[in-house]
Amino acid sequence: MPHHGSGSAPPSQACHDGRTLLSSSQRQRTDGLLAQQQGYGWQGELPVLLLERCWLRLEPVSVQSLARVLPPDASGAAPELVRFRDLKGSGLEACLAEQLCWQEFGRGAVQQALRRYWSAQEAGNHGWTLDRYLAFLAEYRHWMEADGPKPIPLVVLARSGAPEPHRIEWCWPSPTPMRHTDS
Repeated sequence: MPHHGSGSAPPSQACHDGRTLLSSSQRQRTDGLLAQQQGYGWQGELPVLLLERCWLRLEPVSVQSLARVLPPDASGAAPELVRFRDLKGSGLEACLAEQLCWQEFGRGAVQQALRRYWSAQEAGNHGWTLDRYLAFLAEYRHWMEADGPKPIPLVVLARSGAPEPHRIEWCWPSPTPMRHTDS
């Protein structure tokens, strides 16, 4: 990723600053957190902001506790289902792939993996899957290790019962005003 200079968000991110979703007091709190983390690299204590829009509640949690507070759905990453998708991807018909998985893992294990997967789909995980969680962590780490401004992620939680996914926005430090000096 290219270097974007210091003091402001990268051009592609500037118009999508998550701070616009926050109240003025929440923005001030976020600005304080942003100022504190500018000198840090990647670490488990870094903040992740969770925004509950219905209650206008903003809760900072550490990146190391995010999976406990907002558990990602890993049901689709069950070895039985991964193997089934791999077999189908290699050109096998679904019935044959399923039979091979039954032989490899046992019919009960495959059925249990499918039940867990479909239960999670019905319950609604708002798109917060293990793959999305891991991609989020990789992006956050990238920004924290890159030169330039360090953002704080803002997870905009989907409304309960709504089919929408959780959204991830990035809060960027405010640009530092340039000083003009007379020579």
